[in-house]
This record gives sequence, C-alpha cells and structure tokens, in this order.
Amino acid sequence: MILVDYSGVAMAAIFSQKGAEPQEDLIRHLVLNTLRMYNVKYRSKYGKMVICCDGGSSWRKTVFAEYKAARKANREASDMDWKELWRIMNMIREEISENLPYKVVHVNGAEADDVIATLVETTQEFGCGEPVMIVSADKDFIQLQKYSNVSQFSPMTKKIVTDKNPRRYLLEHILRGDSGDGVPNVLSPDNVFVDPDGRQKPLKAKQVDEWCANYSKLDEIMDSATFRNYVRNRHCIDLSYIPTEVASSILDVYNTQVDTSNGKVLNYLIMKRCKQLISCVNDFFPVK
Repeated sequence: MILVDYSGVAMAAIFSQKGAEPQEDLIRHLVLNTLRMYNVKYRSKYGKMVICCDGGSSWRKTVFAEYKAARKANREASDMDWKELWRIMNMIREEISENLPYKVVHVNGAEADDVIATLVETTQEFGCGEPVMIVSADKDFIQLQKYSNVSQFSPMTKKIVTDKNPRRYLLEHILRGDSGDGVPNVLSPDNVFVDPDGRQKPLKAKQVDEWCANYSKLDEIMDSATFRNYVRNRHCIDLSYIPTEVASSILDVYNTQVDTSNGKVLNYLIMKRCKQLISCVNDFFPVK
C-alpha cells in the first residue's frame, strides 16, 4: 500500500515552482506527474496507491482550540492566493477520485495523518503485515515505524525518513510539542503561539531524558499543570488517539470505494491537455 499525503505532496510540487501564482493547468500537471512518479517508483513492492486527504477543520480543535491557529494568520500575511490554490487542489482531488485508479479518502474532520494512521493499523489487524510506504515529509509518521512493515519517503528531502527508536521519538515529540501545528511544549500554556508576546518556557534535555525514562508514571512525577499539558499534546500528536468514530468514518470511505476509472485515464489526460503525461499513461496504473 502506497499512502500519499495529498496536501503535502501537492504543496511540495507547487512550491518547487518558485514565484509562480496558482495556475490550474500547471498545478494539475505537477500533481499528476508527482503521483505518477511515486506510483512507478513503489508499485512493484508496495502495491496500490491511496490518496490521503485533509477533510477541513480537524477534530483536534475540539480538544485544543489553538491547534494550527497561527497558520491562518501566516497565510493571510503571504502573497499567495490561498483561496484559489485550495480551490484548484480540491478540484484536482475530485478529478483523481473520478478518473484515476486510486482510492481517495477524504473525511470531514479528519486530517491526512488520521487517514494514513488508520490504514496503517488495518495492515496490522487484517493486512498480515502488508508493506506500506508513506509518501510525506511530515515527521509525525515516524511514530508509525514502530511497525516493521512501515517505511516513509519525504518529497522534501528526497530521502527515506527513519528513526532508530520511533517510540522514544513519539514521547519526545509530545513533550517538546510541535510549533508547526501550534502545539506548545508541556511547560507552556495553550496560547503561547497566538499571543504576540508569548514565549515558550525552555525545556531542558535533562528533564526530557528523566521523563522519558519514567514515562509510565508521568502522572506521578509531573506537576498537575505540566501533566495536563502532556495530555493536551498527546491527543494532538499521538496517532493512536484518533477517535473511534473518526477512524470508522475513514474505513467506511476506504472500504466502500470502487475503482470506476477503467477506460477513463487516457481520456482524462487528453481532455485536460496533459500532453506530456499521455505518452506514459500506463505509469498511472498498479502492477497487474
């Protein structure tokens, strides 16, 4: 199974064209060519590709209101026409679902992280260790490498992402937080990234080592405020905390999709004037 982080891969392709404004035909070509490339690269070993998408406002905002809150302000401060970019990306996502031989999983309230983690779990329960390649630059997925059948490739670095101790990595990640997602470290308040004067309280490596060595009794050795923040971060970062109803919705969408792309791929590429992709149409299909 090839699990593609749609937004991450699309953004990496789009921003490789420095200075370009959102152009529908160019973005379509970049996204489709990127999917084609990864399909060819990994289909022999990992099988069929699944496009894993963000589904609007994340369920994580219900447990942590400041989750990714600063991203909107950062987008508004940039020169990019984000509204047009999202429109194009959403349109291409629907085109892929209708015309290409890939399942596209898009569930309201679920992030691509949730889709990928949920599908990885199915390879443990029902997939008999089916090999999985995650195509994403997001290091949150290192935690899924606790499973021996999971690998990850970063479109940003063009390298395999790996870590010697995925479980330790996850625990440190929870303790240190994730500034990119607006999640503070466990010593800092919820609003530290949205407060113009906010600064995280420094977290020393010695303290992280102590907590990692005693992770089974953090509720005993942390003060109540720090442990409360640890629980906050765990729900935002640890992919084993995806709500049951969210995971069930993801699996429903995945399991009920039927490939209706037979005979459509070539016509789609012709209709959208993807001239450079027409000659390699077979690259879009899984190995037969």
